[in-house]
Amino acid sequence: MQYVKDSIFYQDAIHELNYSFGDFYLFDRFVIGEFKEDTVVTWDDHAKLLVEDLTNLYDHDGSNVVYITNRVHRYAVKPSDWIKFYKSDYRMKGYAIVSYTPKGLLNSLIEKLFIKSKFKSFESLEEAIHWTKSLTEAAVSN
Repeated sequence: MQYVKDSIFYQDAIHELNYSFGDFYLFDRFVIGEFKEDTVVTWDDHAKLLVEDLTNLYDHDGSNVVYITNRVHRYAVKPSDWIKFYKSDYRMKGYAIVSYTPKGLLNSLIEKLFIKSKFKSFESLEEAIHWTKSLTEAAVSN
């Protein structure tokens, strides 16, 4: 398990958002989120605020940004709230889940059913960032 702050990637973060429910690290073309233990992530209580802040900080709709959720803590996501996300004006280039347990990887398969963006799950933060960079660099070069 690797926290962003303890990784070599932290030095490249351009901004950090700290909420009572989690910490989020903004990079040039991706965001890494680490929700707090036992949070039940919903659109109204968490995601809407995060999307609004990201929209303001990135100054666009997120269509060129990949979101990586670094699951260093146990938390739940209300899957049906993805519908509310897609009804908002925010978009994502891709979505990556880093999970450090077999159960977490299994849960990511359920979450995948609700995601319209490119999606992939990983067992390490480094693998997720590598995938993210390849995804966003391909878009920049096209």
